[in-house]
Amino acid sequence: MAQDDGDQVGSGTGAGGRRPGRVSLKEVAAAAGVSWKTVSNVVNGTGRVGDATRARVEQKIAELGYRPNLAGRQLRQGRTSTLALAVPWVHSPYFALLAHSVIDAAGARGYQVLIEETRADRATELQVARGFEVHAIDGTIFSSLAIGPTEVDEVRGATPLVLLGERDFPGRPGARRTDHVSIDNVLAAREVTEHLLATGRSRLAFLGADAGVLPGPERLENLRVRGFVDALGARGLEPDPRWLVPVQEYSRPSGARAVEELLPRIGRIDGLVCANDELALGALYALRRNGVRVPEDVAVTGWDNIEDGRYSDPTLTTVAPDLEAIAETSVDRVVGQIEGAAEGASPAQDVVVPHRVLVRESSGGSAGAGAEV
Repeated sequence: MAQDDGDQVGSGTGAGGRRPGRVSLKEVAAAAGVSWKTVSNVVNGTGRVGDATRARVEQKIAELGYRPNLAGRQLRQGRTSTLALAVPWVHSPYFALLAHSVIDAAGARGYQVLIEETRADRATELQVARGFEVHAIDGTIFSSLAIGPTEVDEVRGATPLVLLGERDFPGRPGARRTDHVSIDNVLAAREVTEHLLATGRSRLAFLGADAGVLPGPERLENLRVRGFVDALGARGLEPDPRWLVPVQEYSRPSGARAVEELLPRIGRIDGLVCANDELALGALYALRRNGVRVPEDVAVTGWDNIEDGRYSDPTLTTVAPDLEAIAETSVDRVVGQIEGAAEGASPAQDVVVPHRVLVRESSGGSAGAGAEV
């Protein structure tokens, strides 16, 4: 095997005041009186090396200030032990929490994580699905908004990929190409709506019915609307289309603006199901400013269990996805593809992880972490 002097390099002062500079594996070998292969075996923990020889090599490594070039080694092995997490917005509390959990899960498996913000831009999301142009990414965990799973399947490249987000898969022909990890979005929406109905409310509105991003049935919020409508139907209630309230983005300002527009009709509803916590927090702000009592006049629920909801006034009832399970499962699936454990062994999977409905003051519960329904 030919020697690669650039395989592992470093810098240091060296023994006897040696001039600082790049220290090669060959220099360590010469100083220790052994072959470069022996030094490589000591550094990498491979091959057979006697105790005395190992001690001599390790002493010269310390004296010369030699440091392995891990990036170069990883690139030659075809891996960098780096994952990409692509999310719509890094400033979103939910995606910040998700990133934290993914970084923890990846670190436990020897991987680091780079964050890509797509801003729900279609061209950027298509690039993520096709694979990053740089070759420093082993696999990608992707939460898309501008493109759906069918299109991801159609355009994705060879880079291992796991898709996140509450998506349906209507009419997908043939075998799925992409792993998908989510909670049961329809069930969660049904449960939080049933909770409001169980408290005696019957005139419910849904805030966030159409974020105007994805067309058609793959749109995330349609699944939440479906669960909302299902729960009403099970009680013999007909949803009023006027109370399926659209927003342009899932943010506090959008929630506040939507409620301000509803105020002339607000007495006709007694419950508000919001598609995420940020919308709900904006709604709480607007209701409080306009003298509408929560939950006495209108009960409010959110979605995502961001920390702000535990400290809002009133505290916010919310759907709480199991973020650790989402992170652990998505990292396991993408690492399995990278390391070959899942390749060819099983088709792409839709993995459903747990969720909870946490009842707090905004729907008549108590302050604190929230009781589960």
